[in-house]
Amino acid sequence: MVYGLYYWPGIQGRGEYVRLALEAAGADYIDYALLAARRGGGVPALERFLQAENIARPPFAPPFLQAGRQLIGQTANILLFLGPRLRLVPRDQSARLWVHQLQLTLADFVTEIHDTHHPLSGSLYYEQQKSAALRRSRDFIAQRLPKFLQYFETVAERNRAAVPWLVGRSLSYVDLSMAQIIAGLQYAFPRAMRARMRRYPRLRALHEAAFGRPRIERYLKSARRLAFNQQGIFRHYPQLDR
Repeated sequence: MVYGLYYWPGIQGRGEYVRLALEAAGADYIDYALLAARRGGGVPALERFLQAENIARPPFAPPFLQAGRQLIGQTANILLFLGPRLRLVPRDQSARLWVHQLQLTLADFVTEIHDTHHPLSGSLYYEQQKSAALRRSRDFIAQRLPKFLQYFETVAERNRAAVPWLVGRSLSYVDLSMAQIIAGLQYAFPRAMRARMRRYPRLRALHEAAFGRPRIERYLKSARRLAFNQQGIFRHYPQLDR
């Protein structure tokens, strides 16, 4: 199957977690965010789907994945669908639910990361909420960041397999998502992360192992991998990194 991935052009965003899974598995997919509008990609491709009246179950917002006749929205839901097909989850059903639960927890983490620079409203510019962002970021770095990282460090520790993964003996999609979040945090909060990552050796090992996989390494060096920037979820404002 050739999958179609739809997301906003120019940013990694929540679509990146899906891209990493597809890339890790060597799946065939079309990333419409990377296609020019004249070739059927970009924002027009998104709008065509979101405004289509013949979709019985329309997604609320991107990312969404086209798989044959199915149109699947929500990042965690897309990965729940792709996991077994890409062999990025264990075979055991309880383990699959555990992977999904961890992915949903990462979704909460991503929301809190985003809200460090947009604590009041996503419709306002950062410059319109700088004071609130500074206050929110200080609390995030002091309280929420270590709480989330320690939780996932504990999950990795309690995975009794002698591997750096969160669940079982093999790489799963939640490992790729965790590695992406660590990379994004290191971009957004380099000072805070340098001080704190020493406390989380298992997460460091997971990040290195996941991003060191040959297919992922090639992807990270390719033009398909969009760079972190000031329009995405992870944004670097030095004044917030304290």
